[in-house]
Amino acid sequence: MSKAERTRQFIIEKTAPIFNTKGYAGTSITDITSATGLTKGSVYGNFANKDEVALAVFDYNLQKVQRILQAELEKQTTAREKLLVYVRVYDNFLQYPFPEGGCPILNTAIEADDTHEALKKKAADAIQNWKVKIEKVISEGIAQKEFSPEVNPEQIALTIIAMIEGAIMITKISGKTNYRKAIMQSVEKLVNELA
Repeated sequence: MSKAERTRQFIIEKTAPIFNTKGYAGTSITDITSATGLTKGSVYGNFANKDEVALAVFDYNLQKVQRILQAELEKQTTAREKLLVYVRVYDNFLQYPFPEGGCPILNTAIEADDTHEALKKKAADAIQNWKVKIEKVISEGIAQKEFSPEVNPEQIALTIIAMIEGAIMITKISGKTNYRKAIMQSVEKLVNELA
């Protein structure tokens, strides 16, 4: 890794919690220079602008979540167990090295849906990729006769994602973790009824 690549990575890692907590609009160049100890010129010598930093940070935060999920998914053998990984991880996310500020997909989607087209696309692509992964697990479960052949993989995948992201949003806005637990129990029930 070159010095420039190391500096870019350093900027991403130091500003990732800020962007994921304060959002794109709430993160200033002063926040970036304070977090990194670099000058504005050093930051912009490595990134064209704040947009470029924000996009790189989203990818970094998303990859952190994806690595957590992938590690847990690899431990499971059945489709049902794999789907329940999402329940377990998101219900107990404080036990995992999640990005500070929570789910980067939710945070970015809420802020960027009407204000930042490139970040909106990143969040939309992340949801689409997540949907495809869940659909694949459900389809494998149907093929292995673990799930009913009448199950619609896309519908169930979208429902699981909507319930998880909704649980995160409701919990963040209300401060009531029991709401997250209640919704995650509903996701678990949905998964258990796929047979």
